[in-house]
Amino acid sequence: MLVADEFFLIAHNDSRGKAKLHPSATGLGLAAGLLAELILFGQITVSGGLVTVLDRRPPADALAHTVLDQLIGESQHQAVRTWLAFLSQSSTTSVGERLARAGVLRRQENRRLLRTTVSYLPIDLNAAAWPATRLRALIERPEQPLVSDTTLLGLVAAAGLTREVLWSAGPRAHHRLSTLIQSLPAPLQELVVHTEAAVGAAVLRGIP
Repeated sequence: MLVADEFFLIAHNDSRGKAKLHPSATGLGLAAGLLAELILFGQITVSGGLVTVLDRRPPADALAHTVLDQLIGESQHQAVRTWLAFLSQSSTTSVGERLARAGVLRRQENRRLLRTTVSYLPIDLNAAAWPATRLRALIERPEQPLVSDTTLLGLVAAAGLTREVLWSAGPRAHHRLSTLIQSLPAPLQELVVHTEAAVGAAVLRGIP
């Protein structure tokens, strides 16, 4: 499962598909997850607050392909924060749809008065809860996790989801989390920092 997919499940670990975060924090975390996937695929990098495309060849995943095409098509815009803000507008829907296509979630439309909302319900509650459980186990092990898992941990912390992974954990686990995030390759570590700043600014402004 890709980074943004697992982030989505951690952020919506609920039988009703209800988000555990402020909507802007959820969207920004998922947007960062989509950028992180492209970094991990070796197709973009982040440095000095800017996103640079390294490889224009389309990735296998359809959503990653779409995001890469957007980055290429709007190459005049390179600021990480600009792309986080832009992608966050549709990231919840796009990642939710990817998980629905994969058979992990079920798309449900809710009609109320003059508007329709869409939610994504877990087909298997245990499968939906697994990413958070898995990350908790990784933190408690002495081995260095995969870069993709450490990236997910960084985005979870940046978005304010730490409690969903480190429930009832002590200071040692929190210190381990911080140490792991600091071990990330520079482009991913910078992405985490920008994500945390964007989430903090959006929540303070009360952006829905």
